[in-house]
Amino acid sequence: MGWSYRKSVHVGPFRVNLSKSGIGYSVGAKDFRVGVNARGRRYESVTIPGTGLSYRSSGKSRSEGPGCAPAVFLLAAVFATGIYEFVFSH
Repeated sequence: MGWSYRKSVHVGPFRVNLSKSGIGYSVGAKDFRVGVNARGRRYESVTIPGTGLSYRSSGKSRSEGPGCAPAVFLLAAVFATGIYEFVFSH
């Protein structure tokens, strides 16, 4: 097994992943994330809290279409900025 490197930068629900392979990004919470890895493959990961069980999809290439990722990123951005509470509290 060779050497590896990975560093994550967190900004709210967004995460930028820096690795030997390149730059990837994801959005979500601790237990559910949607993202694109450094090789351009989309993935979803789900963790069941307190059990140690998790699942990460094998991913599809970005050329297969955006899927639901843009909608998830937009929704996460709305919640992160507080616009949701402002719009729906009036």
